[in-house]
Amino acid sequence: MYDVYAVREDFPVLKEVVYLDSTATTQTPIPAVEAMVEYFYRYAGNHGRGAHRLAREATNRYEDARETIARFLNAEPSKTVLTKNTTEGINLIANSYPWEAGDHIVTTVLEHHSNLLPWLRLQKKGVKVTIVNPDSKGKVDVSSIEKAFTEKTRLIAINHVSNVFGSVQDVKNITKLAHRYDIKVLVDGAQSAGHMPVSLKDLNCDFFATAGHKGLLGPQGTGVLYIKEPDVLDSALVGGGTVSDVDGYTYVLEPSPACFEAGTPNIPGVIGLGRSVEYVEKIGVPEIESHEIRLSREAAKRLSELEHVEVYGPEDRVGVVPFNVKGLHAHDVALILDQTRKICVRSGHHCAIPTIRFLEVNSTVRASFALYNTEEEVDILVNAVEGLKALVS
Repeated sequence: MYDVYAVREDFPVLKEVVYLDSTATTQTPIPAVEAMVEYFYRYAGNHGRGAHRLAREATNRYEDARETIARFLNAEPSKTVLTKNTTEGINLIANSYPWEAGDHIVTTVLEHHSNLLPWLRLQKKGVKVTIVNPDSKGKVDVSSIEKAFTEKTRLIAINHVSNVFGSVQDVKNITKLAHRYDIKVLVDGAQSAGHMPVSLKDLNCDFFATAGHKGLLGPQGTGVLYIKEPDVLDSALVGGGTVSDVDGYTYVLEPSPACFEAGTPNIPGVIGLGRSVEYVEKIGVPEIESHEIRLSREAAKRLSELEHVEVYGPEDRVGVVPFNVKGLHAHDVALILDQTRKICVRSGHHCAIPTIRFLEVNSTVRASFALYNTEEEVDILVNAVEGLKALVS
């Protein structure tokens, strides 16, 4: 197991606060920030748009980062598209796939808005959508997915880990099931990549979207989209960098991934993301997963023992602990924790309103853990929430 206190030295802000909001965004380590600073100071040229030395260096570093990210996810670089976030990746698939009126999509009530709204909007084109419910702990039964199939089902869109419950979905078996019916699968991996081992060759899903700024520890404005069969799509994004030729009224697209990456990309961000992925690799994803599981399950257990607190989600949660303090609004709890103990937690509906309504509450407090959190921070959180009893008794 790695030395969490040595790791914390690479995240200076952790000396100032108890940061328990990594499901929203993780902190970025010093080596990744330094890699971005080096770009601005030494070789700030454009990607793929010049023969001079700065442009060549920027392009090489950017493509090196792609190679690193693809290797980390066990995917081919040519099928690894670099985006600005998970949302962009999912929307790119929704807007690029050749839908026909009457096509059918299956998704779940657990989805982040980013993996729900793009599919709901397709209803304007005559695409039908079925939303499947999980059990009370946020787990989706594979059989409930199968029951939702019709002869027109073209896609299953499902998260790997719920950002509200911390529950892990059986996406590998869901994918096996879907492929028996010739149905494609999109996995929202925003809360899994970097937090647990992810091999896209093993999962065998058709599309996998994730963010750079969560488990991969990269900067905001970076993301990854894996497309198993790029030729299936007609890219919704075209422009600079996407074409090999333009002749009068016609054009010829570059092969993947260039055809999906229109315009100047976030070059320093992607270079920083490549460095942060190397950082995660060096520590070891299995070790990170074990650490986050231990802390989150300990926090959930201890919070659930407080009579004025209600904790949601399964016992086998990973990294996420949603809860409410009876008689207090989630936003008030978060504000008190911040102002009294410098504890940073998320409060609200977590961009997942249907999930919160499924819980029959109007919001929750969410504590989430990353590789740099400690058992002492669990103690601080639990003691602070225990102290709120005086406000509700």
